[in-house]
Amino acid sequence: MSHLEQNVTEQIRKQGFRMTPQRQMILDVVCERGEHVTANDVIAAVQEQSPAMNRATVYRVLQFLCDLQLVTRTEINGQAVYELARETPHHHLVCRVCGQVLDLPNHYFEPLAAQLLVDHAFHAELNHLAISGMCAHCREI
Repeated sequence: MSHLEQNVTEQIRKQGFRMTPQRQMILDVVCERGEHVTANDVIAAVQEQSPAMNRATVYRVLQFLCDLQLVTRTEINGQAVYELARETPHHHLVCRVCGQVLDLPNHYFEPLAAQLLVDHAFHAELNHLAISGMCAHCREI
């Protein structure tokens, strides 16, 4: 998924921030790698282009992009993974046996969010969840 399609750079500027070279490089890697890139993957790719880029900068920029809700962070199989935020939220079913990851549309969680608001006056931000369990194949074994 290309960040150019989503105008992430423009969204950053509209929120009053500059697009620094470090932010651009990290954003490029997240976009090029597609879904579910780890921070270590980003660090390795960025350091190939710019060996002086340190780990702390990568983590700070990833957090910055998550804070702006331009990138999502999800725990999958015990590891944090990042991807560009989509226009509509999506979630994941993660098999704890084989590691298979299936996308799950947001419509499954809309009733839950509405009920939490009614019952607890709590506005849940269900933007990118990972639900672990067993896929059909592993259940048959």
